[in-house]
Amino acid sequence: MKKIAASFFWAAFGAAAVAQTNAPATRALSLQDCLTEALKHNFDVQVERFEPEKSRLSLHAAYGGYDPVFSLSGTHTHNESGGVFLTNGVPFSDNNTFNSGINGALPWGTTIGVNGDVADSYGNSGESSGGQIAVSATQPLLKNFWIDGTRLNISAAKNQVKLSEQGLRQQLITTVTAVENAYYELIYARENVKVEQQALDLAQTQLDQDRQRVEIKVLAERGGTIEQDEAQVAQNHANLIAAQFSLAQDENALKNLITDKYAQWHDVAIEPAETLAAVRQMFDVQDSWSKGLAQRPDLLQAQVNLEQQGIQLKFDRNQLFPQLDVTASYGYNGGGAGYDNTFDQYGTANRPAYSYGAALKIPLSNLQARNSLKADKATEQQVLLKLKQLEQNVMVEIDNAVKQAQSAWESVDATQKARTYAEAALNAEQGKYAVGKSTTFTVLQLQNNLTSARSQEIRALANYNEALANLAQQEASTLQRHNLDVKVK
Repeated sequence: MKKIAASFFWAAFGAAAVAQTNAPATRALSLQDCLTEALKHNFDVQVERFEPEKSRLSLHAAYGGYDPVFSLSGTHTHNESGGVFLTNGVPFSDNNTFNSGINGALPWGTTIGVNGDVADSYGNSGESSGGQIAVSATQPLLKNFWIDGTRLNISAAKNQVKLSEQGLRQQLITTVTAVENAYYELIYARENVKVEQQALDLAQTQLDQDRQRVEIKVLAERGGTIEQDEAQVAQNHANLIAAQFSLAQDENALKNLITDKYAQWHDVAIEPAETLAAVRQMFDVQDSWSKGLAQRPDLLQAQVNLEQQGIQLKFDRNQLFPQLDVTASYGYNGGGAGYDNTFDQYGTANRPAYSYGAALKIPLSNLQARNSLKADKATEQQVLLKLKQLEQNVMVEIDNAVKQAQSAWESVDATQKARTYAEAALNAEQGKYAVGKSTTFTVLQLQNNLTSARSQEIRALANYNEALANLAQQEASTLQRHNLDVKVK
Protein backbone atom coordinates (compact mmCIF):
# COMPACT_ATOMS: atom_id res chain seq x y z
CA MET A 1 0.00 0.00 0.00
CA LYS A 2 2.92 2.31 0.81
CA LYS A 3 4.51 1.53 -2.56
CA ILE A 4 1.28 2.45 -4.35
CA ALA A 5 1.02 5.73 -2.44
CA ALA A 6 4.67 6.50 -3.21
CA SER A 7 4.07 5.78 -6.89
CA PHE A 8 1.11 8.16 -6.96
CA PHE A 9 3.20 10.80 -5.18
CA TRP A 10 6.09 10.65 -7.65
CA ALA A 11 3.68 10.56 -10.61
CA ALA A 12 1.94 13.69 -9.35
CA PHE A 13 5.29 15.36 -8.67
CA GLY A 14 6.52 14.52 -12.19
CA ALA A 15 3.31 15.83 -13.77
CA ALA A 16 3.65 19.06 -11.80
CA ALA A 17 7.28 19.40 -12.88
CA VAL A 18 6.36 18.87 -16.54
CA ALA A 19 3.55 21.40 -16.26
CA GLN A 20 5.96 23.88 -14.68
CA THR A 21 8.49 23.28 -17.49
CA ASN A 22 5.90 23.70 -20.24
CA ALA A 23 4.36 26.81 -18.69
CA PRO A 24 5.14 29.87 -20.80
CA ALA A 25 7.54 32.42 -19.36
CA THR A 26 5.77 35.57 -18.25
CA ARG A 27 7.17 38.99 -19.00
CA ALA A 28 5.63 42.09 -17.48
CA LEU A 29 5.71 45.04 -19.87
CA SER A 30 4.55 48.59 -19.46
CA LEU A 31 3.25 50.55 -22.41
CA GLN A 32 6.51 52.49 -22.52
CA ASP A 33 8.45 49.20 -22.64
CA CYS A 34 6.41 48.10 -25.64
CA LEU A 35 6.94 51.41 -27.42
CA THR A 36 10.69 51.22 -26.85
CA GLU A 37 10.82 47.70 -28.25
CA ALA A 38 8.72 48.67 -31.25
CA LEU A 39 10.89 51.65 -32.18
CA LYS A 40 13.90 49.32 -32.21
CA HIS A 41 12.46 46.18 -33.75
CA ASN A 42 9.23 46.92 -35.64
CA PHE A 43 9.68 45.85 -39.26
CA ASP A 44 7.74 48.79 -40.75
CA VAL A 45 9.87 51.27 -38.82
CA GLN A 46 13.08 49.53 -39.83
CA VAL A 47 12.07 49.57 -43.49
CA GLU A 48 11.05 53.23 -43.43
CA ARG A 49 14.28 54.30 -41.72
CA PHE A 50 16.14 53.59 -44.98
CA GLU A 51 14.13 56.19 -46.93
CA PRO A 52 15.79 59.37 -45.53
CA GLU A 53 19.22 57.85 -46.05
CA LYS A 54 18.34 56.88 -49.62
CA SER A 55 17.04 60.39 -50.26
CA ARG A 56 20.21 61.98 -48.90
CA LEU A 57 22.31 59.77 -51.13
CA SER A 58 20.16 60.76 -54.11
CA LEU A 59 20.72 64.41 -53.16
CA HIS A 60 24.48 63.86 -53.17
CA ALA A 61 24.11 62.19 -56.55
CA ALA A 62 22.22 65.24 -57.90
CA TYR A 63 25.28 67.39 -57.15
CA GLY A 64 27.12 65.16 -59.60
CA GLY A 65 26.04 67.60 -62.29
CA TYR A 66 28.85 69.85 -61.02
CA ASP A 67 31.50 67.14 -61.04
CA PRO A 68 34.47 68.16 -63.20
CA VAL A 69 35.25 65.72 -65.98
CA PHE A 70 38.77 64.88 -67.01
CA SER A 71 39.19 63.84 -70.63
CA LEU A 72 42.15 62.48 -72.51
CA SER A 73 42.32 61.32 -76.11
CA GLY A 74 44.90 60.50 -78.72
CA THR A 75 44.62 59.90 -82.48
CA HIS A 76 47.07 58.70 -85.13
CA THR A 77 46.34 59.44 -88.81
CA HIS A 78 48.25 58.24 -91.88
CA ASN A 79 47.59 59.78 -95.28
CA GLU A 80 49.11 59.12 -98.72
CA SER A 81 48.21 61.44 -101.61
CA GLY A 82 48.40 60.51 -105.29
CA GLY A 83 49.13 62.45 -108.49
CA VAL A 84 52.40 64.02 -107.37
CA PHE A 85 55.69 62.24 -106.92
CA LEU A 86 58.54 63.58 -104.91
CA THR A 87 62.15 62.62 -105.24
CA ASN A 88 61.80 60.48 -102.15
CA GLY A 89 58.56 58.74 -103.16
CA VAL A 90 54.78 59.19 -102.90
CA PRO A 91 53.76 62.11 -100.67
CA PHE A 92 52.53 60.90 -97.29
CA SER A 93 51.99 62.27 -93.83
CA ASP A 94 51.44 60.88 -90.35
CA ASN A 95 49.68 62.87 -87.67
CA ASN A 96 49.59 62.24 -83.91
CA THR A 97 47.07 64.35 -82.03
CA PHE A 98 46.58 64.43 -78.26
CA ASN A 99 43.84 66.28 -76.38
CA SER A 100 43.21 66.59 -72.65
CA GLY A 101 41.14 68.77 -70.43
CA ILE A 102 39.05 69.30 -67.32
CA ASN A 103 35.55 70.65 -67.83
CA GLY A 104 32.73 71.29 -65.40
CA ALA A 105 29.83 73.50 -64.40
CA LEU A 106 29.38 75.98 -61.57
CA PRO A 107 26.20 76.47 -59.45
CA TRP A 108 25.28 79.74 -61.24
CA GLY A 109 25.22 78.11 -64.67
CA THR A 110 28.74 78.84 -65.83
CA THR A 111 30.60 76.11 -67.67
CA ILE A 112 34.36 76.32 -67.46
CA GLY A 113 37.15 74.24 -68.87
CA VAL A 114 40.91 73.95 -69.02
CA ASN A 115 41.94 72.20 -72.24
CA GLY A 116 45.14 71.52 -74.08
CA ASP A 117 46.05 69.85 -77.33
CA VAL A 118 49.20 69.07 -79.21
CA ALA A 119 49.69 67.62 -82.68
CA ASP A 120 52.75 66.24 -84.39
CA SER A 121 52.94 65.82 -88.19
CA TYR A 122 55.71 64.16 -90.12
CA GLY A 123 56.23 62.72 -93.59
CA ASN A 124 58.53 62.93 -96.53
CA SER A 125 57.99 66.68 -96.53
CA GLY A 126 59.37 67.15 -93.01
CA GLU A 127 58.13 67.29 -89.42
CA SER A 128 56.26 69.94 -87.47
CA SER A 129 54.44 70.23 -84.13
CA GLY A 130 51.89 72.65 -82.69
CA GLY A 131 49.12 73.06 -80.16
CA GLN A 132 47.32 75.27 -77.69
CA ILE A 133 46.52 75.36 -73.99
CA ALA A 134 43.63 77.56 -72.86
CA VAL A 135 40.99 78.34 -70.26
CA SER A 136 37.45 78.84 -71.55
CA ALA A 137 34.13 79.81 -69.97
CA THR A 138 30.52 80.12 -71.09
CA GLN A 139 27.91 82.04 -69.11
CA PRO A 140 24.18 81.98 -69.96
CA LEU A 141 22.49 85.34 -69.49
CA LEU A 142 18.85 84.47 -70.17
CA LYS A 143 17.81 80.83 -70.53
CA ASN A 144 19.37 78.63 -67.82
CA PHE A 145 20.58 81.71 -65.91
CA TRP A 146 18.17 81.72 -62.92
CA ILE A 147 17.81 77.95 -62.85
CA ASP A 148 18.87 75.07 -65.04
CA GLY A 149 18.34 71.33 -65.13
CA THR A 150 21.00 70.57 -62.51
CA ARG A 151 19.68 73.13 -60.05
CA LEU A 152 16.14 71.85 -60.64
CA ASN A 153 17.25 68.28 -59.89
CA ILE A 154 19.04 69.39 -56.73
CA SER A 155 16.00 71.26 -55.40
CA ALA A 156 13.82 68.23 -56.13
CA ALA A 157 16.29 65.98 -54.30
CA LYS A 158 16.34 68.34 -51.29
CA ASN A 159 12.57 68.28 -51.10
CA GLN A 160 12.60 64.50 -51.41
CA VAL A 161 14.75 64.40 -48.29
CA LYS A 162 12.08 66.44 -46.48
CA LEU A 163 9.36 64.12 -47.79
CA SER A 164 11.19 61.00 -46.65
CA GLU A 165 11.80 62.46 -43.19
CA GLN A 166 8.11 63.23 -42.81
CA GLY A 167 7.31 59.77 -44.17
CA LEU A 168 9.44 58.22 -41.43
CA ARG A 169 7.78 60.44 -38.85
CA GLN A 170 4.37 59.34 -40.13
CA GLN A 171 5.40 55.69 -39.83
CA LEU A 172 6.64 56.24 -36.28
CA ILE A 173 3.34 57.84 -35.30
CA THR A 174 1.39 55.04 -36.97
CA THR A 175 3.43 52.33 -35.28
CA VAL A 176 3.30 53.93 -31.83
CA THR A 177 -0.47 54.30 -32.13
CA ALA A 178 -0.83 50.69 -33.27
CA VAL A 179 1.25 49.48 -30.32
CA GLU A 180 -0.78 51.61 -27.93
CA ASN A 181 -4.06 50.22 -29.25
CA ALA A 182 -2.73 46.65 -29.22
CA TYR A 183 -1.59 47.10 -25.61
CA TYR A 184 -5.04 48.26 -24.51
CA GLU A 185 -6.67 45.47 -26.50
CA LEU A 186 -4.47 42.96 -24.69
CA ILE A 187 -5.48 44.38 -21.30
CA TYR A 188 -9.13 44.23 -22.37
CA ALA A 189 -8.74 40.63 -23.55
CA ARG A 190 -7.16 39.57 -20.25
CA GLU A 191 -9.90 41.31 -18.26
CA ASN A 192 -12.56 39.83 -20.50
CA VAL A 193 -11.23 36.33 -19.79
CA LYS A 194 -11.67 37.11 -16.10
CA VAL A 195 -15.23 38.30 -16.77
CA GLU A 196 -16.08 35.12 -18.64
CA GLN A 197 -14.48 33.04 -15.91
CA GLN A 198 -16.60 34.85 -13.33
CA ALA A 199 -19.67 34.15 -15.43
CA LEU A 200 -18.76 30.47 -15.61
CA ASP A 201 -18.20 30.40 -11.85
CA LEU A 202 -21.60 32.01 -11.24
CA ALA A 203 -23.35 29.51 -13.50
CA GLN A 204 -21.49 26.59 -11.92
CA THR A 205 -22.39 27.80 -8.43
CA GLN A 206 -26.04 28.07 -9.46
CA LEU A 207 -25.90 24.53 -10.86
CA ASP A 208 -24.28 23.14 -7.71
CA GLN A 209 -26.80 24.86 -5.44
CA ASP A 210 -29.76 23.65 -7.51
CA ARG A 211 -28.44 20.09 -7.42
CA GLN A 212 -28.25 20.33 -3.63
CA ARG A 213 -31.81 21.64 -3.54
CA VAL A 214 -32.95 18.69 -5.63
CA GLU A 215 -31.15 16.30 -3.28
CA ILE A 216 -32.84 17.76 -0.20
CA LYS A 217 -36.18 17.89 -2.04
CA VAL A 218 -36.39 21.67 -1.90
CA LEU A 219 -36.49 21.81 -5.68
CA ALA A 220 -38.48 19.62 -7.99
CA GLU A 221 -36.27 17.10 -9.81
CA ARG A 222 -38.10 17.35 -13.14
CA GLY A 223 -38.73 21.01 -13.50
CA GLY A 224 -36.08 21.63 -16.16
CA THR A 225 -34.08 23.74 -13.73
CA ILE A 226 -30.95 21.57 -13.73
CA GLU A 227 -31.00 21.43 -17.52
CA GLN A 228 -31.21 25.23 -17.70
CA ASP A 229 -28.26 25.47 -15.32
CA GLU A 230 -26.21 22.95 -17.30
CA ALA A 231 -26.97 24.75 -20.56
CA GLN A 232 -25.83 28.01 -19.02
CA VAL A 233 -22.62 26.41 -17.75
CA ALA A 234 -21.90 24.95 -21.18
CA GLN A 235 -22.57 28.28 -22.90
CA ASN A 236 -20.39 30.19 -20.48
CA HIS A 237 -17.63 27.63 -20.94
CA ALA A 238 -17.82 28.17 -24.69
CA ASN A 239 -17.67 31.93 -24.15
CA LEU A 240 -14.59 31.49 -21.97
CA ILE A 241 -12.86 29.45 -24.66
CA ALA A 242 -13.62 32.15 -27.24
CA ALA A 243 -12.29 34.85 -24.89
CA GLN A 244 -9.09 32.87 -24.33
CA PHE A 245 -8.62 32.54 -28.08
CA SER A 246 -9.11 36.30 -28.52
CA LEU A 247 -6.54 36.86 -25.80
CA ALA A 248 -4.02 34.71 -27.68
CA GLN A 249 -4.71 36.63 -30.89
CA ASP A 250 -4.33 40.02 -29.23
CA GLU A 251 -1.11 38.91 -27.58
CA ASN A 252 0.28 37.82 -30.94
CA ALA A 253 -0.78 41.13 -32.49
CA LEU A 254 1.25 43.02 -29.89
CA LYS A 255 4.24 40.71 -30.28
CA ASN A 256 4.18 41.22 -34.05
CA LEU A 257 4.43 44.98 -33.52
CA ILE A 258 7.28 45.02 -31.01
CA THR A 259 9.67 42.36 -32.29
CA ASP A 260 11.43 41.21 -35.42
CA LYS A 261 12.13 37.79 -33.90
CA TYR A 262 8.72 36.32 -33.21
CA ALA A 263 10.08 32.81 -32.54
CA GLN A 264 11.87 34.11 -29.45
CA TRP A 265 8.64 35.63 -28.13
CA HIS A 266 6.37 32.75 -29.08
CA ASP A 267 6.51 31.07 -25.69
CA VAL A 268 6.51 34.32 -23.71
CA ALA A 269 3.26 35.42 -22.10
CA ILE A 270 3.04 39.20 -22.03
CA GLU A 271 1.58 40.52 -18.81
CA PRO A 272 0.63 44.20 -19.06
CA ALA A 273 2.08 46.09 -16.13
CA GLU A 274 -0.72 48.65 -16.38
CA THR A 275 -4.46 48.49 -15.94
CA LEU A 276 -7.33 50.07 -17.82
CA ALA A 277 -8.00 53.44 -16.31
CA ALA A 278 -9.94 56.49 -17.43
CA VAL A 279 -8.06 59.73 -16.82
CA ARG A 280 -10.30 62.58 -17.84
CA GLN A 281 -8.91 65.08 -20.31
CA MET A 282 -10.22 68.45 -21.40
CA PHE A 283 -10.75 68.63 -25.15
CA ASP A 284 -10.32 71.79 -27.21
CA VAL A 285 -10.99 71.28 -30.91
CA GLN A 286 -9.37 74.61 -31.81
CA ASP A 287 -6.16 73.63 -30.05
CA SER A 288 -6.26 70.23 -31.71
CA TRP A 289 -6.75 71.86 -35.12
CA SER A 290 -3.74 74.09 -34.52
CA LYS A 291 -1.58 71.09 -33.68
CA GLY A 292 -2.76 69.03 -36.61
CA LEU A 293 -2.46 71.79 -39.22
CA ALA A 294 1.03 72.65 -37.98
CA GLN A 295 2.59 69.22 -37.60
CA ARG A 296 0.67 66.54 -39.49
CA PRO A 297 3.29 64.74 -41.66
CA ASP A 298 0.92 64.31 -44.59
CA LEU A 299 0.15 68.05 -44.56
CA LEU A 300 3.83 68.95 -44.39
CA GLN A 301 4.50 66.61 -47.31
CA ALA A 302 1.73 68.29 -49.33
CA GLN A 303 3.28 71.68 -48.60
CA VAL A 304 6.67 70.45 -49.80
CA ASN A 305 5.04 69.19 -53.00
CA LEU A 306 3.53 72.63 -53.58
CA GLU A 307 6.91 74.25 -52.97
CA GLN A 308 8.53 71.91 -55.48
CA GLN A 309 5.88 72.73 -58.06
CA GLY A 310 6.73 76.41 -57.62
CA ILE A 311 10.38 75.66 -58.36
CA GLN A 312 9.32 73.72 -61.45
CA LEU A 313 7.37 76.77 -62.64
CA LYS A 314 10.43 78.95 -62.10
CA PHE A 315 12.38 76.60 -64.35
CA ASP A 316 9.61 76.58 -66.97
CA ARG A 317 9.48 80.39 -67.11
CA ASN A 318 13.25 80.59 -67.53
CA GLN A 319 13.04 78.18 -70.45
CA LEU A 320 10.81 80.69 -72.31
CA PHE A 321 13.75 83.07 -72.79
CA PRO A 322 16.10 82.92 -75.76
CA GLN A 323 19.45 81.34 -75.15
CA LEU A 324 22.05 84.10 -74.92
CA ASP A 325 25.50 82.95 -73.88
CA VAL A 326 28.71 84.91 -73.60
CA THR A 327 31.91 83.03 -74.18
CA ALA A 328 35.54 83.80 -73.52
CA SER A 329 38.81 81.94 -73.68
CA TYR A 330 42.46 82.72 -73.06
CA GLY A 331 45.53 80.62 -73.62
CA TYR A 332 48.86 80.19 -75.31
CA ASN A 333 50.02 78.61 -78.56
CA GLY A 334 53.07 76.55 -79.13
CA GLY A 335 54.79 75.11 -82.18
CA GLY A 336 58.02 74.02 -83.74
CA ALA A 337 59.81 71.10 -85.25
CA GLY A 338 58.78 68.68 -82.49
CA TYR A 339 56.94 68.19 -79.19
CA ASP A 340 59.80 69.70 -77.23
CA ASN A 341 59.55 73.01 -79.05
CA THR A 342 55.77 73.12 -78.51
CA PHE A 343 55.96 72.48 -74.76
CA ASP A 344 58.83 74.96 -74.41
CA GLN A 345 56.73 77.68 -75.98
CA TYR A 346 53.84 76.80 -73.64
CA GLY A 347 56.23 77.50 -70.79
CA THR A 348 57.45 80.82 -72.13
CA ALA A 349 53.84 81.99 -72.63
CA ASN A 350 54.82 84.43 -75.31
CA ARG A 351 52.23 83.46 -77.90
CA PRO A 352 48.90 84.37 -76.34
CA ALA A 353 45.55 83.54 -77.89
CA TYR A 354 42.21 84.76 -76.69
CA SER A 355 38.62 85.08 -77.84
CA TYR A 356 35.33 86.46 -76.63
CA GLY A 357 31.91 86.69 -78.05
CA ALA A 358 28.25 85.92 -77.66
CA ALA A 359 25.80 83.43 -79.13
CA LEU A 360 22.06 83.91 -79.44
CA LYS A 361 19.51 81.18 -80.14
CA ILE A 362 15.83 82.04 -80.51
CA PRO A 363 13.31 79.23 -80.97
CA LEU A 364 10.79 80.37 -83.54
CA SER A 365 7.72 78.89 -81.87
CA ASN A 366 9.03 77.80 -78.46
CA LEU A 367 6.16 75.33 -78.47
CA GLN A 368 7.59 72.94 -75.90
CA ALA A 369 8.49 75.59 -73.32
CA ARG A 370 5.19 77.47 -73.59
CA ASN A 371 3.03 74.37 -73.24
CA SER A 372 5.17 72.92 -70.48
CA LEU A 373 4.62 76.12 -68.51
CA LYS A 374 0.87 75.97 -69.04
CA ALA A 375 0.72 72.30 -68.01
CA ASP A 376 2.75 72.88 -64.87
CA LYS A 377 0.59 75.88 -63.94
CA ALA A 378 -2.43 73.60 -64.10
CA THR A 379 -0.56 71.05 -62.01
CA GLU A 380 0.21 73.74 -59.42
CA GLN A 381 -3.51 74.54 -59.14
CA GLN A 382 -4.23 70.84 -58.65
CA VAL A 383 -1.58 70.55 -55.95
CA LEU A 384 -2.92 73.65 -54.21
CA LEU A 385 -6.49 72.33 -54.27
CA LYS A 386 -5.33 68.96 -52.94
CA LEU A 387 -3.54 70.76 -50.12
CA LYS A 388 -6.68 72.70 -49.22
CA GLN A 389 -8.73 69.51 -49.41
CA LEU A 390 -6.26 67.74 -47.15
CA GLU A 391 -6.38 70.60 -44.65
CA GLN A 392 -10.16 70.34 -44.55
CA ASN A 393 -10.01 66.55 -44.20
CA VAL A 394 -7.57 66.95 -41.32
CA MET A 395 -9.95 69.32 -39.54
CA VAL A 396 -12.85 66.88 -40.02
CA GLU A 397 -10.76 63.92 -38.82
CA ILE A 398 -9.63 65.82 -35.73
CA ASP A 399 -13.18 66.96 -35.00
CA ASN A 400 -14.40 63.38 -35.26
CA ALA A 401 -11.56 62.18 -33.03
CA VAL A 402 -12.42 64.77 -30.37
CA LYS A 403 -16.08 63.78 -30.45
CA GLN A 404 -15.11 60.10 -30.31
CA ALA A 405 -12.97 60.71 -27.20
CA GLN A 406 -15.74 62.71 -25.53
CA SER A 407 -18.27 59.98 -26.30
CA ALA A 408 -15.92 57.30 -25.02
CA TRP A 409 -15.49 59.18 -21.75
CA GLU A 410 -19.24 59.40 -21.25
CA SER A 411 -19.55 55.68 -22.03
CA VAL A 412 -17.07 54.87 -19.25
CA ASP A 413 -19.31 56.49 -16.64
CA ALA A 414 -22.49 54.97 -18.08
CA THR A 415 -21.10 51.41 -18.24
CA GLN A 416 -19.75 51.64 -14.69
CA LYS A 417 -23.22 52.55 -13.44
CA ALA A 418 -24.78 49.78 -15.56
CA ARG A 419 -22.42 47.21 -14.05
CA THR A 420 -23.20 48.42 -10.51
CA TYR A 421 -26.95 48.19 -11.13
CA ALA A 422 -26.59 44.74 -12.72
CA GLU A 423 -24.71 43.46 -9.67
CA ALA A 424 -27.41 44.83 -7.35
CA ALA A 425 -30.20 43.36 -9.48
CA LEU A 426 -28.59 39.92 -9.47
CA ASN A 427 -28.00 39.97 -5.71
CA ALA A 428 -31.63 40.92 -5.10
CA GLU A 429 -32.92 38.23 -7.45
CA GLN A 430 -30.70 35.58 -5.87
CA GLY A 431 -32.21 36.52 -2.50
CA LYS A 432 -35.69 36.02 -3.92
CA TYR A 433 -34.66 32.74 -5.50
CA ALA A 434 -33.34 31.49 -2.18
CA VAL A 435 -36.80 31.85 -0.64
CA GLY A 436 -38.60 30.48 -3.67
CA LYS A 437 -39.91 33.79 -5.04
CA SER A 438 -37.98 33.72 -8.31
CA THR A 439 -37.07 31.26 -11.04
CA THR A 440 -33.82 29.84 -12.36
CA PHE A 441 -34.54 31.42 -15.75
CA THR A 442 -34.68 34.90 -14.23
CA VAL A 443 -31.51 34.39 -12.19
CA LEU A 444 -29.60 33.11 -15.22
CA GLN A 445 -30.85 36.01 -17.31
CA LEU A 446 -29.60 38.48 -14.71
CA GLN A 447 -26.27 36.64 -14.59
CA ASN A 448 -25.97 37.15 -18.33
CA ASN A 449 -26.87 40.79 -17.90
CA LEU A 450 -24.11 41.20 -15.32
CA THR A 451 -21.56 39.48 -17.55
CA SER A 452 -22.53 41.73 -20.42
CA ALA A 453 -22.31 44.82 -18.19
CA ARG A 454 -18.87 43.85 -16.92
CA SER A 455 -17.64 43.25 -20.44
CA GLN A 456 -19.07 46.56 -21.66
CA GLU A 457 -17.40 48.39 -18.80
CA ILE A 458 -13.90 47.18 -19.63
CA ARG A 459 -14.67 47.64 -23.33
CA ALA A 460 -15.54 51.28 -22.65
CA LEU A 461 -12.30 51.77 -20.72
CA ALA A 462 -10.28 50.32 -23.59
CA ASN A 463 -12.22 52.40 -26.13
CA TYR A 464 -11.52 55.59 -24.20
CA ASN A 465 -7.78 55.00 -24.06
CA GLU A 466 -7.72 54.04 -27.72
CA ALA A 467 -9.74 57.16 -28.58
CA LEU A 468 -7.09 59.28 -26.87
CA ALA A 469 -4.42 57.50 -28.91
CA ASN A 470 -6.40 58.12 -32.08
CA LEU A 471 -6.81 61.82 -31.27
CA ALA A 472 -3.07 62.16 -30.69
CA GLN A 473 -2.45 60.47 -34.03
CA GLN A 474 -4.78 62.87 -35.82
CA GLU A 475 -3.01 65.81 -34.14
CA ALA A 476 0.42 64.26 -34.89
CA SER A 477 1.23 64.74 -31.19
CA THR A 478 1.76 61.03 -30.51
CA LEU A 479 5.54 61.17 -30.07
CA GLN A 480 5.37 64.19 -27.75
CA ARG A 481 2.56 62.55 -25.79
CA HIS A 482 4.84 59.65 -24.91
CA ASN A 483 7.99 61.78 -24.57
CA LEU A 484 9.63 59.96 -27.45
CA ASP A 485 12.55 61.98 -28.78
CA VAL A 486 12.96 60.22 -32.10
CA LYS A 487 15.36 61.75 -34.60
CA VAL A 488 14.28 61.33 -38.20
CA LYS A 489 17.28 63.11 -39.78
